[in-house]
Amino acid sequence: MGICDANAFLFGNLVPDIYVGWMVPQASRKINYLRTHFADVGDIPTPRYGEFFERYVAPSAGMDGRVSDVVLGAWCHLVADHVYNHRFSQLIKRIGVEVSPRTRERKQADFDIFGRTLSISQVPEPTDALVAQAASFPQYPIAEADVRATCDVMAQIVRNNAVHHVSDPVYDLVSEDFFSRVPAELDALLREALHEYAAGKPNWGRRR
Repeated sequence: MGICDANAFLFGNLVPDIYVGWMVPQASRKINYLRTHFADVGDIPTPRYGEFFERYVAPSAGMDGRVSDVVLGAWCHLVADHVYNHRFSQLIKRIGVEVSPRTRERKQADFDIFGRTLSISQVPEPTDALVAQAASFPQYPIAEADVRATCDVMAQIVRNNAVHHVSDPVYDLVSEDFFSRVPAELDALLREALHEYAAGKPNWGRRR
C-alpha cells in the first residue's frame, strides 16, 4: 500500500492528537483541535481530510509522488475521525438523540469500550528516521521530546488495553452493529486510497 516505514506510519496515525492537550499531557505545546484536525466548530466536528491533502500532503510529495510515512499516517487519522464522526452524527439523528455534552460523554465512553475490545500490540519506536520525519511534518514540526513522550504514552495505552480487555462489550448509546459496520467501511476506504497511492495515482487522497 505504499508504506515504506511502518513505524513512522504508525506514529503518523497519532500525530493529530499529540498537541491537543489530552493524549500527551506532557507535550511541549498545545494546538487547537480544530486546527490539528481541519474541523469546523460544531457539535460533532468532522475533519476535512481532503483539505489536509491539498494543503500539506500533495505539496510535500516528491517527484515520484511519495510522501513521508508520518504524513501518510496523519492523513489516515483524519479520514478515520471523519468517517466515525460522520456516521455517529447520522446515528444520533436517526434515533432522535440531541447533541449535548452528555451525548458526547456517552459517545466517548462507548468508543473507549470498543477500543478495549481490540487486540493491539504495536508501539512506535523513536528511531532516528522517525524523529527526522516528525521534525519535517509539513503542518507543524514535532519536537523529538514530543516524539518520545508520544511513544511512551502509546506503550502505556497498549499495556492498559491488555489489562482491561473487554470480550463482551455492553454499549450505552452506540450499537454493536455500528462498531461492526463502520470499521469495515473505513478499512475498505483506506485500503482503496492507499492502493491508489502505491500505484502513483495523483488524486488518491482527495475527498472521496
